[in-house]
Amino acid sequence: MAKILIVDDDIAVQTTIRLLLERAGHSVFVANDGRKGLAIIESGKFDMLFLDIFMPGMDGLEAMRLIHQQQPLMPIIVISGRPIEPDPAAGPDFLTMATKLGAVSSLQKPFKPAALMAAVADCLDAAKRSSSSSVPAGNIAPGP
Repeated sequence: MAKILIVDDDIAVQTTIRLLLERAGHSVFVANDGRKGLAIIESGKFDMLFLDIFMPGMDGLEAMRLIHQQQPLMPIIVISGRPIEPDPAAGPDFLTMATKLGAVSSLQKPFKPAALMAAVADCLDAAKRSSSSSVPAGNIAPGP
């Protein structure tokens, strides 16, 4: 199955996601902040990433920016425990902002296991579609 990294400072959230993913047959790695997540990504290839937006040190939006510089096709699901406020005066909607910045999907904590697994399936499907639609430069046929 997939090799997945979870970057979240909340150990309970890490554990919950890890157990659900391992039960589904995925190989799971964890980091508790953005810097450690970047170091783990640099040391190996991952099929997708769960990334908390609000963490001490490097936040998830900054980590996502740096990850996309290194691996632009890395599918990311952003997660956050901060409420989504429909009132613009209440502050920005960081989950929507993160998807506009390149995350494939977003989940607000607490989330249901079925929602998490559906987001994983969508994320992995999107990654398969993007990898199958990209053609290596050496395989492009010359024009007439």
